[in-house]
Amino acid sequence: MAALDSLSLFTSLGLSEQKARETLKNSALSAQLREAATQAQQTLGSTIDKATGILLYGLASRLRDTRRLSFLVSYIASKKIHTEPQLSAALEYVRSHPLDPIDTVDFERECGVGVIVTPEQIEEAVEAAINRHRPQLLVERYHFNMGLLMGEARAVLKWADGKMIKNEVDMQVLHLLGPKMEADLEKKDPKTLSKRKFDVAKARLEETDRRTAKDVMENGETADQTLSLIEQLRGEALKFHKPGENYKTPGYVVTPHTMNLLKQHLEITGGQVRTRFPPEPNGILHIGHAKAINFNFGYAKANNGICFLRFDDTNPEKEEAKFFTAICDMVAWLGYTPYKVTYASDYFDQLYAWAVELIRRGLAYVCHQRGEELKGHNTLPSPWRDRPMEESLLLFEAMRKGKFSEGEATLRMKLVMEDGKMDPVAYRVKYTPHHRTGDKWCIYPTYDYTHCLCDSIEQITHSLCTKEFQARRSSYFWLCNALDVYCPVQWEYGRLNLHYAVVSKRKILQLVATGAVRDWDDPRLFTLTALRRRGFPPEAINNFCARVGVTVAQTTMEPHLLEACVRDVLNDTAPRAMAVLESLRVIITNFPAAKSLDIQVPNFPADETKGFHQVPFAPIVFIERTDFKEEPEPGFKRLAWGQPVGLRHTGYVIELQHVVKGPSGCVESLEVTCRRADAGEKPKAFIHWVSQPLMCEVRLYERLFQHKNPEDPTEVPGGFLSDLNLASLHVVDAALVDCSVALAKPFDKFQFERLGYFSVDPDSHQGKLVFNRTVTLKEDPGKV
Repeated sequence: MAALDSLSLFTSLGLSEQKARETLKNSALSAQLREAATQAQQTLGSTIDKATGILLYGLASRLRDTRRLSFLVSYIASKKIHTEPQLSAALEYVRSHPLDPIDTVDFERECGVGVIVTPEQIEEAVEAAINRHRPQLLVERYHFNMGLLMGEARAVLKWADGKMIKNEVDMQVLHLLGPKMEADLEKKDPKTLSKRKFDVAKARLEETDRRTAKDVMENGETADQTLSLIEQLRGEALKFHKPGENYKTPGYVVTPHTMNLLKQHLEITGGQVRTRFPPEPNGILHIGHAKAINFNFGYAKANNGICFLRFDDTNPEKEEAKFFTAICDMVAWLGYTPYKVTYASDYFDQLYAWAVELIRRGLAYVCHQRGEELKGHNTLPSPWRDRPMEESLLLFEAMRKGKFSEGEATLRMKLVMEDGKMDPVAYRVKYTPHHRTGDKWCIYPTYDYTHCLCDSIEQITHSLCTKEFQARRSSYFWLCNALDVYCPVQWEYGRLNLHYAVVSKRKILQLVATGAVRDWDDPRLFTLTALRRRGFPPEAINNFCARVGVTVAQTTMEPHLLEACVRDVLNDTAPRAMAVLESLRVIITNFPAAKSLDIQVPNFPADETKGFHQVPFAPIVFIERTDFKEEPEPGFKRLAWGQPVGLRHTGYVIELQHVVKGPSGCVESLEVTCRRADAGEKPKAFIHWVSQPLMCEVRLYERLFQHKNPEDPTEVPGGFLSDLNLASLHVVDAALVDCSVALAKPFDKFQFERLGYFSVDPDSHQGKLVFNRTVTLKEDPGKV
C-alpha cells in the first residue's frame, strides 16, 4: 500500500510511471523525495505543480548533504528557485559551503534568486548568437552544432530556462533556414558538405550577402565573430586609417611638420602596414596576450604588412632571460613570425638624446619629488616645474652619471594626460645592470616616454594596444609632436579576460610560492605555456580569438567557450586510443584463439582514410571499473548480470559468468565468456578496453578557482588564495593505455575513447608516459 501511495505521489510530481517505479527501487532516493515533497506541500498548503515537482526530484537525486534538504526545499516551494540552472547553482553552493550558517544573501546572489529572465531577453540573446554564426549556419544548415547557439545564449542569460532557450533556437533557426531539405538529412561528411548542400548554401549566402558580408560596427567591433580573424582584420573591415593618412584619424594632432613627416614615412615604408607586439619581458604571456598577438600580427598579415616583436625592456630588475625565450616561443607556437625582433634598449642612445632635446625645448625638467608624492591624479604642480632649462640639463647629466640615488631625481614631461595625471615621468634612476647593455646606464626610460618614440623609430603605422592605454593617447601624440618626429596612430581594442582565472604576474608568483601550482606552465593556469602543456592546440586559441572578435569593449569569456574551440580542432587532429583509468581485470574464459589477436582500430572512426593502428586483444582485458555493476541502477546499460556488453572494435560481446572478490568484499576480477557480435542480439552498449597495456600516469584537471571572479573582493572576501579548488588536480598513477601510444612524444595529442582529449606531458620519461587531460569530451560524462 505504501508503495502504491509513493507511486501516486511521484507521478503527481511529474515523473513518468516508469521513472517513478525506477525511483521506488532506490530506497534512499525514495525516502529523500518523499520528505522533500512532504515539506514542499506543508510550505505551499496545496498540491505541487509539475515544474516544482521535477525540481524536487532533481534536488532529491543530487543532494548529498541531507542537512540542507529543508533549506533548499523552502526555496523551491516558494518559487525563489524555479529553473534547473538555479537548482544546479544551489547544489554547487551548498556543496562548496559545508559550514553553518549559510549566508543567505550570498547564496541568493550566487543562485540568481529574484532574477527575472523575460522571453524578450531570450529572443534577443538567441538572435545575437545566430547573427554571430549566420554564415556558418547558412552553409552547414541543420548539420550546424545548435548546442553552440544555446551555450552562447545561456552564457548571456545564466538563469534562463534551458527549454525556453532551446525552443527559441529551434524557432529562429527554422525561420532562418526553412524546413529541412533532403541534403539536411544526409549523414554529415567529416570534411566537406555535399555539393548539393554547398550549392543550396551558396545560393542562400548570395541572397543575404548584402546584410551579412559587412556586418561591422563603426566602433571597430564585428558582429560576425565566426569570420576568421584575418577576414575581420582585412582592408576596410576596421575603420582604421590607410598608411600615410594618419591625419584623417579623429583626435590626431596636425602640426606644421606633419605632412612632410608623413611623406618621409611613406618613402621609408612604401605604404606598407607596420604593427608591433611589445611585451614586457617580466612574465609569461597569458590568454589575453593571445588576442594581442593575433590582433597585431593578424592585422599586418591580413593587409600584406609586417609586424615587429619588440621587447619593452626598460625595467631591468624584473626582467629575466627565460621570459624573453618563452615569449618568442609562444609567438612562434601561435603560428606567427616577426619581421624583426627588436628591443627598446636598441634605442637607448636615441631616447636619451631626445630627452635632452625635450629639456632644451622647455618641455621637460628634473624633479626631486619622491614616489609617493607623484602618485594619484590632479596632484599639485612640482615645485621644480619651472626651474631653468640649463639647470635641468646639468641635473639630467648628473642623473646619467650616477650622482643621484634611486628615487632622488626623475625627469618629467610637461603635460597633463586625459586621466588627470600631471607631468608623467620620462626617466628614473635604477642601479640595476641591464641584461643587454650591462652597466652602461643607471637611468631608464618609462613606458610613457618609450612606447611612442620606439613606434616612431620603427615607422609603425598602427600602434594597437588595449583599452586601458586610451588615457595615454594624447601623451602619445604630444611627445612625438613635441620632438617633431613621425607620429603613428594609436588604436585601442578590448582586453580579453576569462572567468575562473588569475593572470596577474604578481598573483601567479604567489600561487607558485604557496605551492598551489607548480610553475608558470602549470596546466591549471591560463598562461600560454600552461595551455600548451595542457594540450591546447594553437589553432584552437587563434580560433577562440577570432570567435571573440575584434571588440573595443573589454570581454570576459567563459572557459567552456575556449574548450569548445579546443574540441573542434582536436576532434579532427587527435588520433583515437583506448585508456582505462580505474581498471577492472576481466578474464575471457572461452577466448576464440590460442594467442592474442591483432585488432585494427581506426585512428579517426569518422574518416577511415586517415589510417589505422593495431592493438592486441588477449584473453585478459581491462575495463573501467565503472563499466560494471553487480546491482545496477535503472538505466545502466553496461556490463551486469544478464546484461552483456560489446568490446569496441573487436566484433565481440562479453557476458558475465563469475565475479571474483577479495577478502574485503571488493571486486577483484570478472570471468566472462565471449561471442561474435553478429551471432546474437545486439548489446545495449559497447565499452572501451585495453589488453597488454602500458602503465601510465594521467593527470586530471579541474578549475583552479571555485568562483568566477576570484580577484573580486565582493565575490571572494578572503582573497584569491582562499578560493582555490583543492580538487583541481587528480593524479591517476596506474592508468592503463593501449600500446599504440608507446612512441608518443611530449605534446602529442590523443582522444582516449569515451574519456576525453589527452596530451603527453614533458615529465614523461623512458618507460613511463605522463598524460594531461586537455578537455573532456563534448558528451555528458555521466551518459551511459
